[in-house]
Amino acid sequence: MLESYKGAILGQAGAKLLFILFELVSAFSMRKFNHFDEFYLISVVRFVQLNVSWLHLIVVAFKNEMWFHLVLEVKEKLEKEHYDLPVGENGRDDEDMILWYLKDRRFSVEEAIAKLTKAIKWRQEFGVADLSEDTVKSIAKTGKAYVHDFLDVNDRPVLIVVASKHLPDVHDPRDNEKLCVFLIEKALSKLPAGQEQILGIVDLRGFGTKNADLSYLTFLFDVFYYYYPKRLGEVLFVEAPFVFQPIWQLTKPLLKSYASMVCIFIMNLYRVLSPNSSLNSTNLNSGIYLCILDMHINLSTAVKFCSTETVRKEYFTEETLPISFRD
Repeated sequence: MLESYKGAILGQAGAKLLFILFELVSAFSMRKFNHFDEFYLISVVRFVQLNVSWLHLIVVAFKNEMWFHLVLEVKEKLEKEHYDLPVGENGRDDEDMILWYLKDRRFSVEEAIAKLTKAIKWRQEFGVADLSEDTVKSIAKTGKAYVHDFLDVNDRPVLIVVASKHLPDVHDPRDNEKLCVFLIEKALSKLPAGQEQILGIVDLRGFGTKNADLSYLTFLFDVFYYYYPKRLGEVLFVEAPFVFQPIWQLTKPLLKSYASMVCIFIMNLYRVLSPNSSLNSTNLNSGIYLCILDMHINLSTAVKFCSTETVRKEYFTEETLPISFRD
């Protein structure tokens, strides 16, 4: 697949590159023998306008050439060093999966192989391929999490978590994990062409201490860093109560072990926090904050604290809005 695409692009780009070089030489020749600067300037501007898309295509072609060779290198190393790993979709010869992990590891072959190997082994041990609506039916009935039927306004599949229905003292932790992975797989299966990430919405209305589960949060960080890297494009914490703030403070150190996360806090305090909260006396009511956590792993995920009104107005249309967020 990559090879045929590469050949077609390079063939067209190579021919066009020769034409562009010829035109550029002609333009400079004109500049040498023609002293009409205005005409020369117009010619150069027009030249750039006509050929900028082809110049971009050439850059893309060379980039794909590099990717192609790196993907082949990873495939060959995996076949030689990890021949016992499965092949096929999500296997050691899955070119799309290899390329995704190369991008995640900044095209370091060794790092991509290490992380990809870990992910493939985990998929086998966890039994990801065996998960289905039937295998998670019991825990799914709780309504604690589901994949929304519609995409958001940015064409992203939406995974919704109802935090008040997560009861760690009642539900089997393994069942929670299976439901989580099944829903991530389901959301990714709904990705439209050109889209690579999903939106996560954590509905915190009614959240209490009985719903807090740091062990499960640790599992989530593992899942989204090791096994589904860069798939979670944005997370919305909706209507976070004051009791959630200590949980968030405990969560941030865990994040330092997993991700470099840009945290965009959009907090309408009269909606998010208790009116009697001591935080109201601080200089937080400007509404928008940018907190860059200095962490050693590269994963960019936007984390936004917002109201239900923000969800309605900024992420969905009237037709696609989840029922639980309607007036």
